[in-house]
Amino acid sequence: MLGSRPRRGMRSRGWWFWARDGPDADSLKISIPAFTTSFASPPGITWSSLHCWPPRASALWNSGLLPNPLEGSNLPFLGNPVNCETVTDGAGTLEPWNFTIAYDKLVIAAGAEASTFGIRGVKEHAIFLREVHHAQEIRRKLLLNLMISDVPGVSDEEKRRLLHCVVVGGGPTGVEFSGELSDFITRDVRQRYAHVKDYIRVTLIEANEILSSFDDRLRIYATKQLIKSGVRLVRGIVKDVQPEKIVLSDGTDVPYGLLVWSTGVGPSPFVKSLDVPKSPGGRIGVDEWLRVPAVQDVFAIGDCCGFLESTGKPVLPALAQVAERQGKYLAQELNRIGKAGGGRANAAMEIDLGSPFVYRHLGSMATIGRYKALVDLRQSKEARGLSVAGFGSWFVWRSAYLTRVISWRNRFYVAINWLTTLVFGRDISRI
Repeated sequence: MLGSRPRRGMRSRGWWFWARDGPDADSLKISIPAFTTSFASPPGITWSSLHCWPPRASALWNSGLLPNPLEGSNLPFLGNPVNCETVTDGAGTLEPWNFTIAYDKLVIAAGAEASTFGIRGVKEHAIFLREVHHAQEIRRKLLLNLMISDVPGVSDEEKRRLLHCVVVGGGPTGVEFSGELSDFITRDVRQRYAHVKDYIRVTLIEANEILSSFDDRLRIYATKQLIKSGVRLVRGIVKDVQPEKIVLSDGTDVPYGLLVWSTGVGPSPFVKSLDVPKSPGGRIGVDEWLRVPAVQDVFAIGDCCGFLESTGKPVLPALAQVAERQGKYLAQELNRIGKAGGGRANAAMEIDLGSPFVYRHLGSMATIGRYKALVDLRQSKEARGLSVAGFGSWFVWRSAYLTRVISWRNRFYVAINWLTTLVFGRDISRI
């Protein structure tokens, strides 16, 4: 970090910026105070929970990178140098290590955290679909409940509770998980655990319509397919979460053995703690060039940031394609600034920043189980465009995700795991 080239620091929970930095980054020296492999895309978390491939694959399937020993960091303030502290999540948490790092350009890509809407008991009893240790916990909990339900003396009522899998949130992530979980139960669990046939079930709870951002025709198709595959759809608002049941706003009690929470994301405590202007929703406010206007040489990308109201642009959705596009754009801008002599701290004030960042939505995809998926290629909900569903969409969906896996080695690894699952079924013997 003491070389002659400009230093660029990144505070990141994801892989998009690193993966998209490109070979032109040689003009800048990169310091990574924290690169966590605990973040994975929702499909990766779903497949780690229910398929045969290990959770490690979902952390590295897109990056092709080895994990950094530092799994996270907290930045108490924005300045130069930055004070950092390592953070580990899940079991085996280590003592934090404090250190400082200097930078010429700082990029914040801290992501977001699951939204609980202040509902009591969610953090204590629900499992989120955000981190690799969440996938491990979902898999462990599901298989453990299967084994406990097989113990002699367990009442029928307790079996129904233990084997009731409840998913809260009808967005793409919640629908994908519900569909995959239903397939897992139908194709694998019922064949190996004969006693659960009449007890195990999946319930998807959503306050409004599922897949609200998709075309109406696709939503109706998804609803029919989920019901056909055995998923029970409930429209309701969760009021309270207790150790063995959730309470809806109408007073209905829903017992559960596994509760998965997927109701969207919001700003993390780290983002909330930063003393910078915020965009609507509490994210870090950025201008058209993804700069944090309140601090010199600081940028933000991904779920942690949004356009300031003064830009006149809407806050972009918390999607991987947004973060990828922002990362690629910012990498090009920083390289261009570096070549123009503005790579050092406070040296880019007089340099033209070029064209502002423009986001074009490429469409949305979601699998609904049983080798069926939805592909919605419209620019917005009101716009016209191609919207298809069925097996062909499922093939497109799988192919698209496979292309996002960086390195042929990881693509081959993921494809082989998919093929193994298709031929031999999922491995449900490990916890």
